[in-house]
Amino acid sequence: MSDHKHGEMDISVQEKTFDGFIKWSIGVAAASIIVLIIAAVFNG
Repeated sequence: MSDHKHGEMDISVQEKTFDGFIKWSIGVAAASIIVLIIAAVFNG
């Protein structure tokens, strides 16, 4: 068996996936806040 050496694994795919998840999460949070603001304004 080969020895594991910390930091040698290619994690570019995982980084891209995480970046996409964060961008998607921020978008959903922003859309939710906008919907809540619009609902508060028009419901008076």
